[in-house]
Amino acid sequence: QVQLVESGGGLVQPGGSLRLSCEASGSIFNIISMAWYRQVPGKERELVASILSYGRTSYLDSVKGRFTISRDGAKNTLYLQMTNLKFEDTAVYYCYVRQDHGVGYGDYWGQGTQVTVSS
Repeated sequence: QVQLVESGGGLVQPGGSLRLSCEASGSIFNIISMAWYRQVPGKERELVASILSYGRTSYLDSVKGRFTISRDGAKNTLYLQMTNLKFEDTAVYYCYVRQDHGVGYGDYWGQGTQVTVSS
């Protein structure tokens, strides 16, 4: 089992920046990928950014050039640096981890952290 705890959300003005953190604990091994998703009421959860075990990253088109996903292995922490935030970035942001269990995968989610972009 992997436990994920996000932090760093809050209220920010358009054009501002925030850094989200996701600290992993528990049985942290054979992690295949880590990612950030976001969700607004009435819409499906969408993938914002992901990072694979060997370091390859990918981003939602609307956040390319503004968001950066990274990880610190020593701290077992995933980050999402968000800059030039826009109204449409307002959402609950969730940390996600996929783990290889050998006979299948384990998918784990954090509890979410609210990001509100408002003037």
